[in-house]
Amino acid sequence: MPDSTINQPPLGAPQQPYTPVSAPPPAAAPPPKSGSSALKIILIILGVFVLLGLLVAAVIGYGVYRVAKSVHTGPNGQVSINTPGGTFSANTSDTFTENDLGIAIYPGATQGKGGMRMNIAGKSMVTAIFLTSDSQDQVIAFYKDKIGPNAESISTAGGAQLVTSASNGDAITITITPNSDSNEGKTQITIIRASKS
Repeated sequence: MPDSTINQPPLGAPQQPYTPVSAPPPAAAPPPKSGSSALKIILIILGVFVLLGLLVAAVIGYGVYRVAKSVHTGPNGQVSINTPGGTFSANTSDTFTENDLGIAIYPGATQGKGGMRMNIAGKSMVTAIFLTSDSQDQVIAFYKDKIGPNAESISTAGGAQLVTSASNGDAITITITPNSDSNEGKTQITIIRASKS
């Protein structure tokens, strides 16, 4: 089939010179980036520190929440703390017996403030404070007679301490401090009994 004459010049017409199609102008270079990469790095580091700060605050807040849930206060001033390992309680009005302490209470002594009970990891401890008008020497003589010759004792001008172990594994410590203004002018007796529950 002969070539189509649609796009061809008529026969005998002068030929026109070929003019190439011009290429589009080159694209302009992109404008320079605003800001520096150092600023971006600083902002990223600050963001990481803020995130870490929030995580630390959340962990501390959770810890405070757990402690607040484990501490209980009673109407009579008793404070008790429950932990996974046991309980701790302190009560200014709690009374202790000779059975609690594992030794006799000094005759005529009145119970002072600051007693507590602890049960942690299968062990228990009871602490009681008593006050008496008798002298330190009288109290020492009484407890030396009660705990027997196997007890260890330390005496100074500032007080005395007697330590003994019972056959069941209990340890009893008796600390005797002389009359002072903080003890209302009385001799203070502190008895601590540590037992295996």
